[in-house]
Amino acid sequence: MPFAEVPLESRSQIDNAGRIVALKEGNKEDEKLAKDLINKWRSAHAYPLNTFQATLRKYCGDFKEALTAQRLKRMPTIIDKLRRYPDMKLSRMQDIGGLRAILKDMQDVEMLAKKYKENKKFPHELIMEKNYIKNPRDEDGYRSWHLIYKYKNKKNPMYDGLRLEIQIRTRLQHLWATAVETMGTFLGQALKSRQGEQIWLDFFCIISSAFAYKERMPPVPKHSNLSEIEIFKNVKEIENQIQALSKMKGLSVAIDHIKGGFCHLIVLNSLDKTVEVSSYRKNDFDKALLDYAKKEEEAEEGKKIEPVLVVINSVNKIRQAYPNFFLDIEDFSKEVKKLIGKAEPNTLKRIFLNKALKNFH
Repeated sequence: MPFAEVPLESRSQIDNAGRIVALKEGNKEDEKLAKDLINKWRSAHAYPLNTFQATLRKYCGDFKEALTAQRLKRMPTIIDKLRRYPDMKLSRMQDIGGLRAILKDMQDVEMLAKKYKENKKFPHELIMEKNYIKNPRDEDGYRSWHLIYKYKNKKNPMYDGLRLEIQIRTRLQHLWATAVETMGTFLGQALKSRQGEQIWLDFFCIISSAFAYKERMPPVPKHSNLSEIEIFKNVKEIENQIQALSKMKGLSVAIDHIKGGFCHLIVLNSLDKTVEVSSYRKNDFDKALLDYAKKEEEAEEGKKIEPVLVVINSVNKIRQAYPNFFLDIEDFSKEVKKLIGKAEPNTLKRIFLNKALKNFH
């Protein structure tokens, strides 16, 4: 079997490993052993991820323009999450194994979530649901629908209890989320973790509300007192202050043809603005995990790289699923320009008149 097995260590030992690395509790040898155990724990999620992605691809076959992907959570992100949430236990972290479905619109998002929730034959346990679309995160504007499962498989019970997260989002929501990561990389700020200059955090938050209006969904709670027109004005105002569009211009990096394979190791060099993609067959998955861990070690030692290991339903759509690893923000910029266009006086006047006519009828 090309997939890693669950470590023999107890859950309390796994939690302790997370604590040692996150809080730096121990000497260098302790930290190395702890990181090795965290890597083993993360790798064990690959098998349940693989079985989940088969169902996700099957369900998404009913939707036009659907894109699915899966990934093992990056080590720096795992450690950062443990540091930000001191009470969190590594063995209970719900998104070490993550799957993503990017769909055309909200109708498709709701239909896919319904497929999962109403499938009585789906053997895995839904332990948590977070609908950040109906209830956007107030602190940053994040919007997506998360379903968190405990894995259960009678044929291979060793993986039972491992947690996986399915993220379901629209194209607009995906553009927003990956733009936050892209600009975070470019600016050298952890915008995704809600850290960085407040003006940039405000910029993405107000755009999230503008996108929500476009999708006829609730805006970020802090903007609920603003009208649609006021939201568009705010987007234009903040963009003028930080000149976001000019900073986003020309960020994209080129890449050669990507080979086919079961999984792909994407390595962004944010200093040189280059991207390397290494592809692996299913039987070489162990090597992919080792190479992934080595690249993460290089990043930790100071090399300006960001690696991620992904499995995707179409090798030609890697860039579309992970534009942040290609510093590709062009589609997001186009959407922002549309929002700013709606804040122009003539456009605002037309929106106001249309609303007045609707109310009159």
